[in-house]
Amino acid sequence: MSDIKAKIESIRIEDFDYPLPDERIARHPLARRDACLLIEAAPDGPINHHLFSDLPLLLKPGTLMIANETKVINARMEFFKASGGRIEVFLLEPFSPAEYVKAFDQRHSCIWTCMIGNLKRWKNEVLGKKLLIGDSEVTLYARLLPLEDGETPSASRRVEFYWEKDTVSFAEIVEAAGNIPIPPYLKRDSEASDLEDYQTVYSRVEGSVAAPTAGLHFTPELFERLHDKGIRQSKVTLHVGAGTFQPVKSEQIGDHPMHTESIVVDLPTIRAIISALEEERQVLAVGTTSVRTIESLPMMGFLALNGRDVTDPDAMHVGQWDAYEEDYLKCDTRYLLKGLLRKLEEAGADYLTGSTAIMIAPGFKWRIVREMVTNFHQPQSTLLLLVGSFLGLTPENWKRMRWREIYDEALRGDYRFLSYGDACLFHRKP
Repeated sequence: MSDIKAKIESIRIEDFDYPLPDERIARHPLARRDACLLIEAAPDGPINHHLFSDLPLLLKPGTLMIANETKVINARMEFFKASGGRIEVFLLEPFSPAEYVKAFDQRHSCIWTCMIGNLKRWKNEVLGKKLLIGDSEVTLYARLLPLEDGETPSASRRVEFYWEKDTVSFAEIVEAAGNIPIPPYLKRDSEASDLEDYQTVYSRVEGSVAAPTAGLHFTPELFERLHDKGIRQSKVTLHVGAGTFQPVKSEQIGDHPMHTESIVVDLPTIRAIISALEEERQVLAVGTTSVRTIESLPMMGFLALNGRDVTDPDAMHVGQWDAYEEDYLKCDTRYLLKGLLRKLEEAGADYLTGSTAIMIAPGFKWRIVREMVTNFHQPQSTLLLLVGSFLGLTPENWKRMRWREIYDEALRGDYRFLSYGDACLFHRKP
């Protein structure tokens, strides 16, 4: 492991704190998505202020823009015991079958890892919930599965869901049974408007329990203007997990376990990234989820070139500190991406499926993403570490925290923060 890892592990999360008044947290989005404010900055130079609709004017023709097309599911389900006791079941990720597409296509039963509210009150009772799907009444049953040998009790447990109509998919069940899981810091219940507001206009692949919120600002009309400007567009999928809201409880980030999230990237997107790098065109990531996906690809190439099976999602996993390995840091990015592409082509795969727990913090070696659209993030979060790194902060250059200058200026202005708030456009130095 490289020396930089030890320096990064010692970073104190308290250095990434800032005062966020409750009234600056946007509880609802603006009526028009691209009417929000957009702050623009680089590691050096002026801080500029725009509207999000100005984005096409701020990008160079030929820029490759990559967005996360994951779709938020109605992950929060409410059941009631025969006694009247309320049990909340929050879908986290599929367990059997483990692949999202297969899990949502199940026609009789499936097992998910879930977060359980009032877990102590749920023993052996099978819970039922009547649903109306189309013209049919369907009863959904939920059974809490016992812990396996050696498994540690926690709020996350496996739940078996089953229903009697084989004509109904689990995707339809979730749509009818659940509620959209808006972020806890909004401090309100989900509303009917969130069903549309908390999805990007290009969301397509079901699986997230939180939205990739930087994408909420885009409209079909804005995409047309970006296309007319010569901005090339690709998509990836990272299913955002509940871990995205997991606070950093440790004093140093080396003691914080990063959450793992599932990703899918098709071969045309990998080819588009290689082409952009070879032609020295900008790669812009829409949101930190796209950033984490894109910057995990070279490491997956490293794994593939060292014997991992590119068709095995478990083998294509990027660990928290993998990107700081000495042997990996010595490798050329295009060599790694081309190797990954070649292995996928040889395997006859149409896309790459894997997962990432990558930690992007000051000292990270940025390989692909040169520009980023993102929202304002929570104090003391790993996403602030990512932003700080993107804006040039390193363990060796700790004095000027550029991210703090930008956030301070936004707080002095009228910017709205967090998921339904305003946006940032950041440029990275080559």
